[in-house]
Amino acid sequence: MLLMKKLSIAIVSVLVAAFLTVSAGCELLPITRSAATTSQPATSVSPIKPGFTISTPSGATSTPLPSIADVVARVKPSVVAINVEVVTTNIFGQRITEEGAGSGWIIDPNGIIVTNNHVVQDATKVTVQLEDGTTYDANPANIATDPLADLAVIKIDATDLPAASVGDSNALRVGDWVVAIGNSLGQGIRATVGIVSQQSVSVDVDGQTLTGLIETDAAINPGNSGGPLVNTAGEVIGINSVKIAQVGVEGVGYAIGTEEAAPLIQQLVNAGYVTRPFLGVAMDYIDVFNSTRYGLAVGEGALIVQVVPGSPAEAAGLQPGDVITRFGGQDITTPDELRQGIHQNRIGESVDITYWRGDTQASTSATLIASPAQ
Repeated sequence: MLLMKKLSIAIVSVLVAAFLTVSAGCELLPITRSAATTSQPATSVSPIKPGFTISTPSGATSTPLPSIADVVARVKPSVVAINVEVVTTNIFGQRITEEGAGSGWIIDPNGIIVTNNHVVQDATKVTVQLEDGTTYDANPANIATDPLADLAVIKIDATDLPAASVGDSNALRVGDWVVAIGNSLGQGIRATVGIVSQQSVSVDVDGQTLTGLIETDAAINPGNSGGPLVNTAGEVIGINSVKIAQVGVEGVGYAIGTEEAAPLIQQLVNAGYVTRPFLGVAMDYIDVFNSTRYGLAVGEGALIVQVVPGSPAEAAGLQPGDVITRFGGQDITTPDELRQGIHQNRIGESVDITYWRGDTQASTSATLIASPAQ
């Protein structure tokens, strides 16, 4: 600690010396004013608008800021802390149990809770703690997840819970106040406040793209994942999901908007999984190994490594080793782009496909079907 103080003092001293040096250097530069410089310019400047005045309305009042405390008091009882255990393998090949923490919020009084998929993914044990301290162990059979949208629903054995109200994220405007509530840093439910910075944002996370996100400068810290982002009416308008954590970046977090999340949550509750358009292929990236293995003639596209029997892809004549380069009128350079292209179409829709098989380009079409249960 003493060393740190000395270093700090030294740094400050250097900065002060540098500042004084710069200031002194400015004073050493002589400024000579000639008679022409100090006299009236030969060409006068014309007035822009003679008689212009700045009007200040009398009696104008500013709109008071909303009471954030009232918003927190309304929503906090509906926010839960989620603690998980995950079995992993250490560098010595030993299986160890790690603990993690996240957040969630009650969407239905009968024990239905919304959170992020990455909060509960691969967890061997999931515990939900209510505001009053009551804890519930969640049955893994009662956890439905959607990795593509980073959403999950947990059902606990409880009734008469304080459910939060769901609002319309489409009604938000840039500059609107929002509050992020959650189990920040795993140290209990707390709240941060900010504004909506941007809407309908797409962000690439771990090789997949999350869409329909709300960008906010409300602090979203580890443990906040899965908690609600609420408006000043105390309505949930987003599910806190991800933040940008890098040097020089402050106050950039993202929540999944309710407009995007609501229909997916409903499917998770009703069916246990989300139905999306389905082509029926497993894909991989094109690299040196795959190019050699399959004898590829192209360097970009979605390489098919497996075709599901009975799928639209099989009906369209696609085979492992084919490279899809165009789908539904859009160029495809990676498997992620093909995945997005599939999801952007509709179930029952016929889609044109351009692909390469060896050094030959061909085309076909496939009619997308509903994805099977995961």
